[in-house]
Amino acid sequence: MRRLLFLLQKEFRQIFRDPTILRMIFMVPTMQLIIMPFAANFEVKNVNLAFVDHDHSQYSQELVNKISSSGYFQLVGDPQSFQDGLELIEYGDADLVLEVPSNFEKNLVREGSQKVNLSVDAINGTKASLGGAYLRSVIADFNGDLDINIKLPDGTSVEPEAKISVASSSWYNPRAEYKYYIVPGILVLLLTMIGGNMSALNIVKEKEIGTIEQINVTPVQKWEFILGKLIPFWILGIIVFTIGLIVMFIVYGIVPQGSFLLLYLFAEVYLVAVLGMGLLISTFADTQVQAMFITFFFMMIFMMMSGFFTSVDSMADWAKAVSNFTPVTHFIKVVRLIVLKGSGFSEVWVELGYLGIFAVVLNGLAIWNYRKTN
Repeated sequence: MRRLLFLLQKEFRQIFRDPTILRMIFMVPTMQLIIMPFAANFEVKNVNLAFVDHDHSQYSQELVNKISSSGYFQLVGDPQSFQDGLELIEYGDADLVLEVPSNFEKNLVREGSQKVNLSVDAINGTKASLGGAYLRSVIADFNGDLDINIKLPDGTSVEPEAKISVASSSWYNPRAEYKYYIVPGILVLLLTMIGGNMSALNIVKEKEIGTIEQINVTPVQKWEFILGKLIPFWILGIIVFTIGLIVMFIVYGIVPQGSFLLLYLFAEVYLVAVLGMGLLISTFADTQVQAMFITFFFMMIFMMMSGFFTSVDSMADWAKAVSNFTPVTHFIKVVRLIVLKGSGFSEVWVELGYLGIFAVVLNGLAIWNYRKTN
């Protein structure tokens, strides 16, 4: 225990001796947590629409007014032909082109139906699919409100048909605000990058400056050496996590609905797992550049397959298996459940077991792979 205390004293002195490291650990993730949720927003608004009106009737005017008042679309032009509308898409000025044919109102009144042409720029897949879905929904709503659908041809009213009314509500995020979903995930990723990168570079730095050889000839045990590297960054990680929760409250007004103690319990176990992964990487790498590239490789997997951007349930079977073998997947799930839903220990204890296994295995491998010569 005395040797471990000396190692901890050495690590803390080394950390606080370099103010750049402290700024990277505390200031960088704080600034990113403040800025990134505003940029990483998947809500699609202000979809640029070119409206090609060949009819210029009352119904076509009502349709364009309904689209404009929906709040999702911005009319960027009134081209005279469909080809002119496509040119707006080609130059990036429009995302969708809606073409209303001539005799639009006449065919609706006489025949009861009329097709319109919708063309979508699919370069941005998310914006294209959501923008097209929004527009189809607005057109369907417009169609339901037409007089011809509630009156007979002679103008007499029709008794309304019996309909089933469906009222929906969003639990845990009633207004469906994207920040409540994205901010906890970004906090987890920032904690992962800080913990993984700092610990991965730590032992490698000792190798490059030569101090690792001095430690290797001491009676310090391998587990003491790894633990001495892990504990300081574990403490700093908990401080970063606390700062992140404060930023969530002050900037975004997000207050965890569940237990803070449970949230910190998961954060503590998760940090042990992430730091163990970084230390394991540092035992393999010989230079800091190698450690950075290996860490970057795993961070890309964590970001894309952790359920941060897309739901794990919608992934292929092989991708689900890979996702379940990453600790960040389980921690993002738990943080969202505790922060938004207020889940208790009985609902998330399985995830704690996964994180505990990751922590034991990764740190055990780091201790086993660290080669010490007396």
